[in-house]
Order: sequence, then structure tokens, then C-alpha cells
Amino acid sequence: MMWGWMSVLLLLQMSSYFRSGYCGKVLVWPMEFSHWMNLKIILDELVQRGHEVTVLRPESSISVDPQKSPSLKFESYHTSVNKDDLEKYFNRLVDIWTYEIPRDTCLSYSPLLQNLMDEYSDYFLSLCKDTVTNKQLMTKLQNSKFDVLFSDAIGPCGELIAELLQIPFLYSLRFTPGYTMEKYSGGFTLPPSYVPMILSGLGGQMTFMERVKNMICMFYFDFWFQTFNEKKWDQFYSETLGKPTTFAETVGKAQMWLIRSYWDMEFPNPTLPNVDYVGGLHCKPAKPLPKEMEDFVQSSGEHGVVVFTLGSMVRDMIEEKANAIAWALAQIPQKVLWRFDGKTPDTLGPNTRVYKWLPQNDLLGHPKTKAFVTHGGANGIYEAIHFGIPMIGLPLFGDQHDNIAYMVAKGAAVALNIRTMSGSDLLNALKAVIDNPSYKENAMWLSTIHHDQPLKPLDRAIFWIEFVMRHKGAKHLRPLAYNLSWYQYHSLDVVGFLLACVAAIAFLAIKSCSFIYQKFIKMGNKMKNE
Repeated sequence: MMWGWMSVLLLLQMSSYFRSGYCGKVLVWPMEFSHWMNLKIILDELVQRGHEVTVLRPESSISVDPQKSPSLKFESYHTSVNKDDLEKYFNRLVDIWTYEIPRDTCLSYSPLLQNLMDEYSDYFLSLCKDTVTNKQLMTKLQNSKFDVLFSDAIGPCGELIAELLQIPFLYSLRFTPGYTMEKYSGGFTLPPSYVPMILSGLGGQMTFMERVKNMICMFYFDFWFQTFNEKKWDQFYSETLGKPTTFAETVGKAQMWLIRSYWDMEFPNPTLPNVDYVGGLHCKPAKPLPKEMEDFVQSSGEHGVVVFTLGSMVRDMIEEKANAIAWALAQIPQKVLWRFDGKTPDTLGPNTRVYKWLPQNDLLGHPKTKAFVTHGGANGIYEAIHFGIPMIGLPLFGDQHDNIAYMVAKGAAVALNIRTMSGSDLLNALKAVIDNPSYKENAMWLSTIHHDQPLKPLDRAIFWIEFVMRHKGAKHLRPLAYNLSWYQYHSLDVVGFLLACVAAIAFLAIKSCSFIYQKFIKMGNKMKNE
């Protein structure tokens, strides 16, 4: 009995020893809104596993709230940009992208979207300067001896801080416009012949004209559009690091790219060993609903309920559109839970209840939920996939058009244009998704794929962060393409050399034939003369 207890104690001690050996110090460069939500899921899990996590939090931050994350440590500091200005910018971005930027072709994004992204780039450049020039903050970070830095690639500067602290870094990322950062810094291979460009609004199985559109989108984002003002960033990174460098080169030093998507939503494309797709890492089992909400859901009987939300960044809409939506919802036999923070529509039906906030994950996991009306944010899409709920998509901005296009292509959704949509359009879409069993079947098929993975997305994300900490990086997984210039990567030097060889051989052959021909001519003339 004594030996048994001693064995147990020894195992516990060994377990504690090995566990502490894997613990590390993680520094985080965060982003806002849903990007922060995704990061926070990973960070909370890292803390649960014994790691110390410190988040760099500028005072202008909108979403990063220390009071809501007691398990995390925060380094807050002053910035030259205030919170009110940042909120105004994001509200303007949503409004312009939703209602003003044309959607017919990628070229129509400019100049409105380019102007918005220039402002976005300048904000982050100012924020980055405020951070790295804060000597007290940087000294404190240097003395803290972090093992790794984790950041969202759409908010630049994390890679620069990692370089200054001389620690490896990883990215969490959904996308950059046109996949430019992924291609030119991450080394991703994304053939436009069968991989739809992000922000093109295209799905898989493209027709010839859609492939033409996809190619135009690729050229536009590669050679015209700039997510970040590269000239300004290149100069700043070179000055800060004290050596000539570029923004793209610094980004390319990421050890791992954790892409917040997966093959249940994405269409297959070539990938690299330092890239892992972890879409749906935030999904979790549904919890019981509040009693009042549960009673309303149960009152729907066999018809069930529809969940309607356009995300946290959309708080209001024009009265005419709200009335059209409310009228359509009033025509269906299902009960509707609508997240809406505006004037109550005059046409609101008795079957619809309006809420300023909804427990979206718990509602989508409820057995009475029949359909999900969504703006197409990646988080909501993945919660719908997780529970096998068909969708009606009203995409507004960003990757939402693409997310809904993917779901339409996979038969799990119907897409509508919120700018031109009438009440009848929404009503017909609701009837189609609820009454046609194929939408539910396809949604359940995607759900099966989502759940049938050897390791859960969150566990994979944690594994790679711990992997980089254990091995001080993951250089053996990074493709050697990082060591090549652009012309070497495309083998233009090799092609040029081979063409030169062919040209030289052809030239020598022609010269030899000409020489031999001239000799024969001379010999013939000599024989005639004799």
C-alpha cells in the first residue's frame, strides 16, 4: 500500500516537472473586434496550460479589456491616437464598405477602399512608432525574457517588436486583401486558375469568365492595391532595426502561420509545413439559454426558430431596410430572435423578438434552430458549420462576401445583396433554406467534416505555439524560398541561362554550318577552275 502511494506521488511530481518544463512566456500583439476574440480563445487556453501571457494594450484599444480577461497580464501604454478617433474610423469603414464601395469587380474597390486602407496603415504605423519608441516599455519587455511573440498579421508591428526582442514569432490570420502578405511574405502558392482570390466574391468551380475575373483581381491586388503603405513601413523598419530591410522581409520571418479557416469552408490549395488551418477554434458546445429566451424558443413548437444577427460592428441600419426585414420575418411560421440595436421597425411581427445581444453559439446549438441569417463573419460561419445550421447570407464588408460565396458553392446557404434586397427576397430565401432539406443536409455534411479531425483546431494552435517555444523557432519548416530573390523564386535566372545556352548552341551551329557551307563553296569553285 505504501509503495502504491509513493508511486502515485512520484508520478504527480514527474507530471508537475514535465508540465513546468513546457511553460513559457508569451507576448501578444493584439487586434480589435472578432480578431481579438479569436486571439483571446488561444490565450486563455495557454494560461490554462500554465503559460504566462502578456498582452500589449494601447490605451486607444476598443476591444482589449483587461477587466474581462483577469487571467491575462496587460502592458498598457499611451498612444498618440485616441479611442474615439479609432471607433469613428472603424464605423466609417463599415458604412463605406457596406453601402458605397461598388461590388461588380475588384477594380471598383479603388479609390474608396484604398483611401480607407491608407488611413488604416497610417494608424498602425503611428501605433507602432508609439510602441517601439517607448523606451521604458521596450526595456521592460526586454528584461522580461519572453519566449515567443504571437500576433494577428493584419495588425502590423508584432514582427518588428519580435525582431527587437530577438524572439521567434507566429501569426494568427484570416486573410490579407488579395492574399498579398501570404504570397509575398509567407510563400503561399495560390494559383488563380482554381483558388478564388479573397475579396473577389468567387466560389470554387469557376467558369471561364470567373477565372478571368479572378485573374484581374490577382493583378489588381498584386500590382495596384496596397494594404499597407510599403514605402513608409520599409523606411520605418529599416530605421528602427538599423539596417536596410523591408516590411515584407520582416513579415516573412514568421515561424508559423495559423490560418483561421479550414477545408470545411475553404477550397483546397497547396500549403506549406509552417502553415496550419485552425478554423473554428472558438467553437464550443452550446450552453443552456436564459430562461426567458428558452421559453420563447420552446414556444415555437415544431416550426423552430430563426437566428438573425449582423455582427457586433453593425449596430443600426436605415429605417426602410429594417422595415423590409421585419416584414419578411413576420411572414414565416418560425419564431425569430433578431439582434438589432435601432428604432423598433413598424412592421415587426409578433413572432419576432429584438435583442441588443444574443448568445449566438448557444442559439445555433439549440435543437430548435432551423436557419441562421448572418452577415457572413468567419466566426458566425464556423459556429453554423459546427452545429450544421443552413444560412441566409447578407454580406457587408471584408471577407464576408467570400465566406458566403463559399457556403453557397457548398450548398449550405443562400446569398442576398443587402443593398438591393427587398422584403420578398428575404422571405423567399428563408423559405428556400428552411423548406428545402438539401441545405440542412449540406450543412450537416460540413459539420461532419469540421468535427472529423485528428486534433481539435484549438489544440493544434496551442501545439504550434508550444512547439516554437520548445525549439526556439521552427526554421526547419520554413520553405527555402525565403532565401531566394523574386527572380530566383520564379527561376527567371535559370530560364535566362538555359535560353542563353540554347541561343549560344544555335549560334554556334549556324556559324559552323555557315563555315562548312563556305568551305564547300570554295572547294567547288576551286575544282571548277582546275
